[in-house]
Amino acid sequence: MLADFTNNTGDPVFDETLKQALAVQLEQSPYLNIVSERKMSTTLRLMGRTPDQPLRGDAARDLCQRVGSKALLAGSISSLGSQYVIGLNAINCATGDSIAKEQAEAAGKENVLKALNTAAVDMRGKLGESLASVQKFATPVEEATTSSLEALKAYSLALKTRDAKGETAALPLYKRAVELDPKFAMANAVTGTIYNNLGEPALGVEFTRKAYELRDKVSERERFYIESHYFSGVTGELEKAAEVHKVWKQTYPRDVTPYINLDFIDGLTGKYESAIQDSREALRLEPNSATAYANLATDNFSLERLPEAEAVIKQAEERKLESESLLAIRYLVAFLKGDQAEMARLVTAAAGKAGTEDLMLSIQGDTETWYGRIGKGRELTRRAIQLAVSNDAKETAAGYQAEMALREAALGNMNEARNGSSAALKLAVNRDVQAVSALAMAEAGDATAAEKLVAELNKNYPLSTLVQSYWLPTIRAAIELDRKNPGKAIELLQAAAPNELGSTPGGTVLCPVYLRGQAYLSLRNGAAAAAEFQKFLDHRGVVGNFPLGTLARLGLARAYALQGDNAKARDAYLEFLTFWKNADPDIPILKQAKAEYAKLQ
Repeated sequence: MLADFTNNTGDPVFDETLKQALAVQLEQSPYLNIVSERKMSTTLRLMGRTPDQPLRGDAARDLCQRVGSKALLAGSISSLGSQYVIGLNAINCATGDSIAKEQAEAAGKENVLKALNTAAVDMRGKLGESLASVQKFATPVEEATTSSLEALKAYSLALKTRDAKGETAALPLYKRAVELDPKFAMANAVTGTIYNNLGEPALGVEFTRKAYELRDKVSERERFYIESHYFSGVTGELEKAAEVHKVWKQTYPRDVTPYINLDFIDGLTGKYESAIQDSREALRLEPNSATAYANLATDNFSLERLPEAEAVIKQAEERKLESESLLAIRYLVAFLKGDQAEMARLVTAAAGKAGTEDLMLSIQGDTETWYGRIGKGRELTRRAIQLAVSNDAKETAAGYQAEMALREAALGNMNEARNGSSAALKLAVNRDVQAVSALAMAEAGDATAAEKLVAELNKNYPLSTLVQSYWLPTIRAAIELDRKNPGKAIELLQAAAPNELGSTPGGTVLCPVYLRGQAYLSLRNGAAAAAEFQKFLDHRGVVGNFPLGTLARLGLARAYALQGDNAKARDAYLEFLTFWKNADPDIPILKQAKAEYAKLQ
């Protein structure tokens, strides 16, 4: 465990900075396991201390014992004129005895990081790491991070802020680190990740691509991080990203990050059992990770294991962990259970929280649409869009707008779908906004606009797993379906089959399945259509509250009617009409469904 440095120089630039530099060097070692800041912060709170208090001396040793660490590494820096002396002392947490000491001198402030690096490398050997390992994994700190002490300080503060207050609060500090040193690879990389996590992937791409260009001099561990995020977030090559994560796991078996990211990739491609294994291992390595808890709960939810999902959420609550993802999955569990009061409480709890309130309003907008309250759904989604815009999250707002346009297209509101898609693309353009907008336009009969976006997606993302094997086949199939070519649509949708049960970004799920069902209805193949629409009922955890889940009931009713199975058709129509018992009365698709149901009586 790393204690805070004792800064005897009086120069605040060394506060936080040297501890972060030391961590960068030591974390390169596959032999050492460095206690995470998150674990330290959580344990400090349980001890009645605040994480922002300096951690040195007896307090540091006490924490070291509580987190189960074997050694405490304390550092100090002193100055005499322009000379600096850096000291490192490894202490046995249980006895307080010194295990090993190192000291290095620096001639001038500009050489402090180099001297610290020398002392840290020598300390790794004294702590038992083999010479071969040290030589293989020992990129100099000033190369792996930055030669700018000011940039490193901003980066260190950003890391602490991210753990304590979340990504929105930490983003300005990460950006400050990049401003101070544009060639700071990891500062660029993490800034890109945060933008992506906050629903601004186009901004994230800029920083991630820059980090990838700077990856030659970073440490092995940082290279894994940069390359995996580049493949998943920039080129979209999920297979390549997964391969990097697998090598990362083998090289650094105690690192939680590759497990969390593999969980994300498995979810995108519908491999939920594999995702559960990844998230469980992540929690074993980092029991205080809100992200890992949210992932595990979501994975269980996707497989309709509600008791398991609820148990995971409860464990996160007991640890007092919070995040937007945890709140969202709690809402969806309440939705599947039909707990309207809990859903309303969670939406209310998000009020006033930037990045959370708009998300919950958008989710509630989907729920209202699910029940046929189209006007209320529009109102909530528009509020979410306005909030996101006011929070300078235009890509997030565009995502909400595009998803609403797709809802309108599925409901048969073609003008609203076309206008909504155009509005989304005016707000912001990224891969997911383009893809969802293109699908909405295709379903709304605007083949020209859809084909233009298809060409752009194909040109800009030629290697992207989801673009090439999910979005493009689905959009092209929608175009063919609108052109009355259902057979061609079914043929195109074969390419989307491997990933069609994944939790695709953009707020949409099972779109290829729904279109395939519609194509079979057009071909009057009731049995094949029923098999497709039944997937929505068989995968309720994947569907969640996405409004296609209700419309699939109507599709199933029509499929049974085509087969002449009036009993099953009546049951399916009745289920749909029950969901929409309080729906807006003037919806054409509702009037049509009632007329079809009446004919079966």
